[in-house]
Amino acid sequence: MLFWLTELSDGGGAFNLFRYITFRAGAAFLTALLFGFLFGPPLINVLRRRQGKGQPIRTDGPEGHFTKAGTPTMGGLLIVGALLTSTLLWARLDNPFVWMVLFVTTAYAAIGFADDYAKVTKQTAAGLSSKMRLLLGFIIAGIAAYWASLFHPAELTGNLALPFFKNTLIHLGWFFIPFAMIVIVGAANAVNLTDGLDGLAIMPVMIAGGTLGIIAYAVGRVDFTEYLEVHYVPGTGEILIFCSALFGGGLGFLWYNAPPAAVFMGDTGSLALGGALGAIAVATKHEIVLAIVGGLFVVEALSVIIQVLYFKRTGKRVFLMAPIHHHYEKKGWAEPQIVIRFWIIALILAMIGLATLKVR
Repeated sequence: MLFWLTELSDGGGAFNLFRYITFRAGAAFLTALLFGFLFGPPLINVLRRRQGKGQPIRTDGPEGHFTKAGTPTMGGLLIVGALLTSTLLWARLDNPFVWMVLFVTTAYAAIGFADDYAKVTKQTAAGLSSKMRLLLGFIIAGIAAYWASLFHPAELTGNLALPFFKNTLIHLGWFFIPFAMIVIVGAANAVNLTDGLDGLAIMPVMIAGGTLGIIAYAVGRVDFTEYLEVHYVPGTGEILIFCSALFGGGLGFLWYNAPPAAVFMGDTGSLALGGALGAIAVATKHEIVLAIVGGLFVVEALSVIIQVLYFKRTGKRVFLMAPIHHHYEKKGWAEPQIVIRFWIIALILAMIGLATLKVR
């Protein structure tokens, strides 16, 4: 919105700063961070009063989690609110990729909110049915995938770009849309599965979001793409504004989600943020790189899949409990130890993902 202030500039002066994505990205970060600090306490107080007993705690979960009873959920409203406010203020609103990512984020937040609301009101760990969540998720992802394909360059439409190989594309044609749908839905649910300990999900989301923001900025500049020998996707540079807002909003939320958490993000936050990461990867044609950058989320999701399939086949478990962060809880690791070590892994994977820009 504030980008239009550049019309008051004649090529110089303070308003000219608004032309630069990097300046607006910094402003978006600070706006989202300030939003989190200002609205965090009143939102938590409202959630605590309205929810009473807070998020239901699974009876079959780790014993240490029973001490978290009464902690309110739906804290993802704080992150999504910061994201929307900051992005709408600082991004160019004529950019289709910005609106595509905002659409996925908001729509998945609505699904998560409905799920959290059902859990809180019924005081059960079961919210919306998994079939309903998947159906709605795939519908939203399908719209977003088609939306992105309309604005991709002709030479990239329907094609899958491979990391580490320059000028290598796999032509998927119309199969690209179902593939992109799986990426978005998979990312949303993987982040949702990771959100099981105080602070565990938000920092890896911020790391992945920051990394994808750098990638979006790079592939949106023709000079960078020529130097790095990656595919140019005009307009994706504006996604850096969203990613900066995500980082700032995430920090603001982490202030209240750090152990012991005063609020949980709930499905409202985890589905929205995971869906956003998937949407950014689709927009920038870096779907496979997302699996590297968000490798921690992939491992968490795979641990659940492996556990379920192996148990159905043999009646035995591979892990003491899935997702895998609960396995380490059962092994006696302290919660902060698991969280910080997983953060370190997320950072290492993000650096590997960034390396794919140059290693060709």
